[in-house]
Amino acid sequence: MPFTIDSARGIFPETLAADVVPATIARFTQLNAEDQLALIWFAYLEMGTNITVAAPGAANMQFAEATMNQVKQMSFQEQSQVMCDLANRADTPIGRTYASWSANIKLGFWYQLGQWMEQGIVAPIPEGYKLSANASAVLQAIRQLDPGQQITVLRNAVVDMGFDRSKLSSDKRVSEPVEVPKDMSQRTQVSIEGVDNPTILSYMNYLNANDFDALIELFAPDGAIQPPFQKPIVGRDAVLRFFREECQNLKLMPKQGVAEPADDGYTQVKVTGKVQTPWFGAGVGMNMAWRFLLNPDNKVFFVAIDLLASPKELLNLAR
Repeated sequence: MPFTIDSARGIFPETLAADVVPATIARFTQLNAEDQLALIWFAYLEMGTNITVAAPGAANMQFAEATMNQVKQMSFQEQSQVMCDLANRADTPIGRTYASWSANIKLGFWYQLGQWMEQGIVAPIPEGYKLSANASAVLQAIRQLDPGQQITVLRNAVVDMGFDRSKLSSDKRVSEPVEVPKDMSQRTQVSIEGVDNPTILSYMNYLNANDFDALIELFAPDGAIQPPFQKPIVGRDAVLRFFREECQNLKLMPKQGVAEPADDGYTQVKVTGKVQTPWFGAGVGMNMAWRFLLNPDNKVFFVAIDLLASPKELLNLAR
């Protein structure tokens, strides 16, 4: 076999991903819990003037309702302790429940806390509170990112909180219901300058339609996907779970690409464009690259999804 998952990760090596994002997240995680929480609220309040955060749907939040009600009934001091415990990744009942949720449910949880803070139901940031020097430096670093990179940092900050999810058994994972695929009459078809490969076009179209069952059929049995700043997810079952938990209602807007032959009948394809998420609406498009390696049967053996370093990387298709 000419390629392994590890060697496939090296295709189109000149692609410049936004390494500033994991670096900023690493600096964030080194802050104490109080500064982490204050920074999140300061950043969201500041970003709110430019970025509209969408309210979570009822399906997202039904699994968090009991925990939300529990928090709502607590005193301000108890609420603050819960949030600090989440930031500290403490082993608490709420921390374990939080760890079992999908990313969308976690985002909805913090969205609701923010709404309740504004309403005076949840403990607010103390009046006159000032960030530490380290937290202020991280906030300034976030300010310097483009909007797509900012929301990635803040999303990952809250998604990674709570008890260590890897220590939970897989049967404890909780996700919102998977939406039915869009009706054929509601689907749109992408076009990609420089790429007409049917597998690549179908990948984009199926993902935009939430048609994950059709999407996974494009993958080889041992195929893998590498989300931004994560390790590869290998095998159809794991990839399908990722699509269902992380990729509902995305809007992919590929623009251009290049396809090249690789060894032993494989094909490597790079596509650049933008992605919009349901959480941040049409106002923010993240600059993305997709690096595909297709096997001789034109099935996806590997695809890496890269959050790009800058808008100019959208044009960087040369090998």
